[in-house]
Amino acid sequence: MTDQHSSEQLSRVFAALADPTRRDMVARLTVGDATVGELAAPYDVSVQAVSKHLKVLEEAGLVSRGRDAQRRPVHLEAEVFDLMTKWIERYRRQAEQRYQRLDAVLAALQYAENPETAPSTPQEGTAS
Repeated sequence: MTDQHSSEQLSRVFAALADPTRRDMVARLTVGDATVGELAAPYDVSVQAVSKHLKVLEEAGLVSRGRDAQRRPVHLEAEVFDLMTKWIERYRRQAEQRYQRLDAVLAALQYAENPETAPSTPQEGTAS
């Protein structure tokens, strides 16, 4: 998958998950596959409205629809979460590194103001 394709899919995924109804559907699908009717049951909307939500989720790659005799179960495509997790983790690590650098600068400033006291750092295994 190219970076541009990944970026486009990631945009579709986040856009699809921006809607609370679609997020709820995804959460419900983590338990197991469901039909459109089963997914529509808790909402005060038509089956057609739920189908439109599912189409957005399908275009984002979050769900697929299968064939099981007369049923068309909706299936959660969990691999898409790997793409999201990698993206989030990348920026989480960058933010963590930035905070570590800031902590080091603040500790150095604190030490420069009062060299007799070492910078306080939480001891391993103790609550901070």
